Amino acid sequence: MVAAAVVLTAAVAWWLRTRDGALKPAGAAAQPEVSPLAPVFGRLGVDPSAADLTVVQFSTAFCGPCRTTRARLQQLQTHRPGLAYVHVDAESHLDEVRELDVRRTPTLFYLRRDGSLLGRSSGAPRPEELTALVDAHAAPRPVGGLS
Repeated sequence: MVAAAVVLTAAVAWWLRTRDGALKPAGAAAQPEVSPLAPVFGRLGVDPSAADLTVVQFSTAFCGPCRTTRARLQQLQTHRPGLAYVHVDAESHLDEVRELDVRRTPTLFYLRRDGSLLGRSSGAPRPEELTALVDAHAAPRPVGGLS
């Protein structure tokens, strides 16, 4: 009985670990549509038209993975002018947290230039996956040149 409980616990822990920070695509529509959540992002001062990819991160003050994710995104932003990063304090924006169904931090929303939702992730994204996502959707800064 105890062995079965240990195996079950290990399986659940593994399953949760594989999902943590994984991008969940917005939908399988052939043509991106403007997100019905655009007014919510607008209230937060998010302007997706200013960049190829806008990442909106909901964080809390006590969240360690939030600080790591924020630093990684800010570092990526220095080399990719097509990336915009918006930090939102979840505790100060509870109405938006409820409307966007933010259940844990960090939660990241990935918006295309047209305002459509590319996807979202909950939990700290893996650095290599975050970099690959940004590289696929945000223009890099030219090597040896100024933007």
